[in-house]
Amino acid sequence: MEATTTVRFTGGRSGDAPLTWGQRAIWHAIGRTAPNDHYFNIGRVLPLADRGAPVDLPRLAGALAALLVRHEALRTMIVAGADKEPRQLLHAEGLVEVRVHDEPDPAGTGVAAESLLSSLAARRFDYAREWPVRIGVVRHEGRVTHVVLALCHLATDGHGAEILVRDLRLLVRRGSAGPACAETPLDLARRQASPAGRRSGEAALAHWENGLRQAPATMFPAPAGPPRSPRFWTGRLLSVALPPAVEALAAAHRVSGSTVLLTASAALVAADQGHSVAAVMPIAGNRAAQGHRNLVSTLSQDALFVLRMDDVPGPEADFTDLLAGAWPAALAGYRAAAYDPAGWDALLERAAHERGSEVHPYCCFNDMRLAERPTASRTPPRADELTALRRRSVLDFPATQERVACRYCLHVSGDDSALTVTLTADTAFLPPAAIHAHLRAIEEVIVSSSAGAPPRLAALPGLLATEGSGR
Repeated sequence: MEATTTVRFTGGRSGDAPLTWGQRAIWHAIGRTAPNDHYFNIGRVLPLADRGAPVDLPRLAGALAALLVRHEALRTMIVAGADKEPRQLLHAEGLVEVRVHDEPDPAGTGVAAESLLSSLAARRFDYAREWPVRIGVVRHEGRVTHVVLALCHLATDGHGAEILVRDLRLLVRRGSAGPACAETPLDLARRQASPAGRRSGEAALAHWENGLRQAPATMFPAPAGPPRSPRFWTGRLLSVALPPAVEALAAAHRVSGSTVLLTASAALVAADQGHSVAAVMPIAGNRAAQGHRNLVSTLSQDALFVLRMDDVPGPEADFTDLLAGAWPAALAGYRAAAYDPAGWDALLERAAHERGSEVHPYCCFNDMRLAERPTASRTPPRADELTALRRRSVLDFPATQERVACRYCLHVSGDDSALTVTLTADTAFLPPAAIHAHLRAIEEVIVSSSAGAPPRLAALPGLLATEGSGR
């Protein structure tokens, strides 16, 4: 049974400002993806029946009201300014609707929460008229068991979503989440529009300009065949072999685990498409600046990672030879990942004019794990152990959709027990068999390398071919 209730919030400040660079980047992506822009929605489920005193709806409503006042992003809408450009409009008070699902079976509350999240996140937001958060509650016999948050990506990124879940738990359990973040999206937008902010953004774009000149115009220059319908397919690899293999390889070469995964995906794309240089756009969290770590806003933007396969020439060069150069290249990209998207668009237009063709990597990488874990402690796995773990890997196609503004989007999630690697791709450039081939090959390259048998770079195209890419 479902019902609705409302939560009133009041006591915050109001105001308006231009979009932040992160918001503008998502706004542009929404424009390229609409009407399928629900693709960018972020969902989180907070269990509340696992510990602590029982929580009823009035207690939760008080915590939700405090959360809405605490984080300005949750009460900000995107409206058209006098010049028709989008602006963020912060409201001081309002009402938020909450969907309440009463679940009679205590064993079914978790499933009910996931179903409620799917329902709330499946629709695009009305950015000018709707709060950028949809809230759902699952109850059993009056006790709240789960809170569901479906979040607009214009309000926050994945890191910010975790902050919201943390703060809501503290507000429910303790009545306080400590001092609020001093930084706000409005303040950030005004600072980015200042002369100092513009200079910082221009320096970041200079890195992009230099990197794009070294790389192919695009990583996917020609269709492989007619697209499927729906056009974009998501392949998924669930691997228990990847966590120990990534950790061992990262420790041995003194790089991050994320860099290992990024380098493997970039090298395989380059090899599959016949490039000697790979250009990949990893998502950068942009939270290193003081005051940004606990800011609920969308700070993430595309970075540029340029991997030069030709820096390690010779028939015997192998995958691990790439890692030493990949680490500083990744760091340089992440440092130059905060910029005005309007300037980025203009840069791509100039580059296209100079080269006589569209310039865009169309190749993205997103490690959604919040933090790098230290590499070092456990004994590197033996080759036979990794072989046994690989037998438990699972490949499937969990989703399809009609429109995504990219051709290759790799996402990594999970923890020390298993990694989930998903690849959403344009089937005109990567047919379904090729999507699975890339996922298998990423696991093969990393696992074999950690076991002391790294594949030669010259063998990477053949590895993809033998995995059934059809190329």
